[in-house]
Amino acid sequence: MKKFILTTLSILTVSFINAQETVSGTILYKLKGDDYPLEGANVYWLNTNKGTITNFSGDFIIEKTQESDLLVISYIGFLSDTLKLKSSPIIHFLKPDDSNSLNEVTVQKKRKTIQKSYLAAQNIMKVSSEELLKAACCNLSESFETNPTIDVNFSDALTGTKQIKMLGLESPYMMISEENIPMIRGASQAYGLTFIPGTWIESIQITKGVGSVVNGFESISGQINTELKKPFSDLPLFVNLFGSQMGRLEANVHTNKKVFDRISMGLYMHANSNNDRIDQNQDTFLDRPLSNQINIMNRWQYTNPEKGLVSFFTWRYMQDQKQMGVLDFDPLKHAGSNTFWGSEIKTNRLDLSFKAGYVFPDLPYQSFGFQSAFSTHDQDSYYGLRIYDIYHESLYNNLLFNSIIGNTMNKFKVGVNFSYDRYVERVDNINYNRIDRSIGTFFEYTYDNNSDISFSGGLRFDSHNRMGSFITPRVHFRYNPLENFVLRISSGSGRKIANIFAENQKIFGTNRTINLLQNGSGVYGLDPELAWNYGLSILQSFRFLGGDIELVADYYITDFQNQIIVDWEESNKISFYNLEGKSSSKSLQLGLDFSYREFLTLSAAYKNYIIKSNYNSGYLYKPLQPKNIIFFNTGLESTINNGSQWKWDLTINLIGDQRLVKTIRDAENLTSPKYNLINSQITRVFSNKFEIYLGAENIGNYKQINPIISSENPFSPNFDSAQIYAPIFGRMIYSGLRLKL
Repeated sequence: MKKFILTTLSILTVSFINAQETVSGTILYKLKGDDYPLEGANVYWLNTNKGTITNFSGDFIIEKTQESDLLVISYIGFLSDTLKLKSSPIIHFLKPDDSNSLNEVTVQKKRKTIQKSYLAAQNIMKVSSEELLKAACCNLSESFETNPTIDVNFSDALTGTKQIKMLGLESPYMMISEENIPMIRGASQAYGLTFIPGTWIESIQITKGVGSVVNGFESISGQINTELKKPFSDLPLFVNLFGSQMGRLEANVHTNKKVFDRISMGLYMHANSNNDRIDQNQDTFLDRPLSNQINIMNRWQYTNPEKGLVSFFTWRYMQDQKQMGVLDFDPLKHAGSNTFWGSEIKTNRLDLSFKAGYVFPDLPYQSFGFQSAFSTHDQDSYYGLRIYDIYHESLYNNLLFNSIIGNTMNKFKVGVNFSYDRYVERVDNINYNRIDRSIGTFFEYTYDNNSDISFSGGLRFDSHNRMGSFITPRVHFRYNPLENFVLRISSGSGRKIANIFAENQKIFGTNRTINLLQNGSGVYGLDPELAWNYGLSILQSFRFLGGDIELVADYYITDFQNQIIVDWEESNKISFYNLEGKSSSKSLQLGLDFSYREFLTLSAAYKNYIIKSNYNSGYLYKPLQPKNIIFFNTGLESTINNGSQWKWDLTINLIGDQRLVKTIRDAENLTSPKYNLINSQITRVFSNKFEIYLGAENIGNYKQINPIISSENPFSPNFDSAQIYAPIFGRMIYSGLRLKL
């Protein structure tokens, strides 16, 4: 397989022909005052057969022709336009076709809040900010409740932190980036998703399977990229207030201003707190931690379209504090003692980033991009009598060049990136300090005939001070044998150093003995993880009963050549060791999406996971992982009347049984019960400036019984808060308001 990939890339990059002049641009439309891209719009020269289709972002590139200088732009449900070209690039808005008669009805196409690409070689979906408003999306970890691609569950019974999975694998196996800069990694793996407020997010791009080689070698199961709000296009003032009956309070304020002709500035402020002591299951432990967070971000944007320049400078500071443990625990009196079990996690984080892009005015298909990011993450924490502190200093630089090979059907990206990470880590009385350095170069070729075939193949070479030198290949292929039918296949490798303590901080909420077998030669005496991912995806859309239907079938296999096994199988012990034998994740997802006119959406999915590994005790299914999940979501929107509207959303998850490890609570070969989770929200839009919402999570009030093992004796060897398969706290009712000026 590796030889095939390398040979294919070599063949595809040798045919150079003379470059031709091109025209580029972006096709957009307006909805409720906001600008949205039109994917799949037809762009062609009048009276010729030379044309193309806009991509996921509404962008297009088309070669000039001597036959015509009139460019036609058309899309179903919109009025076609014919433009006499004067300059490039162009930005053009299509207007809805509002014509209506008894003999002909034209339906205006409403932008979907979750969009699947029919044109990209990679299996990508885009989640808009409108989709995030359908649930209590207070931070990034809660942004996937209405999306079947990502699974969300609680990591432990103490912190209230939600963890996400893709293809059945935890977030460390994904590349989680912010505007294509790696973000949630290293020290931030456990809680970093809660440090990105939901209102700051403009959109989320989710890539299933191995992603692009451009951003690094660490992506194995997929990539999640968040795009943040832009000062140039965001509202001058936005306010969001949120509160729940469990004492959770949140406030978000955005202000944006045009400082100079080409410079805009945005200030984004977030605060949340939870100071109510709640113990619904009466085990003497807090069901949710007491917490406070302050988060401030300042963005500066420079835009000069005439010269093809755009740049961003962003700084952000975050302070987060959590207190867990028994109700009577007082940190000032009881920290470090065995009087009452308690825990505190204090995190301070600083992020600085700079991005710049340049598009050649006379060659719109050619551009340079530069990214640079620096962050410090300082976490001090204790769990009962255990101590875990980590300081992580990170630097990332990426230089990228885009152009074509001969014509716009053959594009390529080439570049180099450098990363530096310094870790200062303390686990009880043992220090683990290290410095990681990596420099890599990459080449990615894309062929797209603007019709039925597209191919993307990438290759990168990295030199790492701990992993040595290695090559990472990745390929994606799309074929449309029929209209509205898409077949995709993908393959590639990824590797990473496992930060075993930062990624598995729930182990400190137990009294298990930590056992490092150190059967390798890398960090912590363990070798780096290496896996190959293979994927097949089928997407079919058609009209049915006046509505639009999309059918999806995805099947992905992740085959680990080496994996750090996290072994909970022995009572009172947690072991880490290199894989000896087989380990794989097989993920099947079947989905159906239906939308009718502008007021009804339905989404259903069935997910099946077979995740097995060779443990020291045998070849076993992964614990606390459902084999089967059924997802259902529906939404209704009323007709807009003088700017006012009702919106309603319902999400149901049916969670299958999960294997439990043997403890004093759970017998050997025991599985968890099946259960369902129901969330719903209703929103009243009074105008495009003001709306309120009311919602509930876990409406059925399902809770895991005895979630904390040996809660009555938390300093005993049996104490364990990590064996969680269901929610800890019950029904949560919340409400809030949004003000847009």
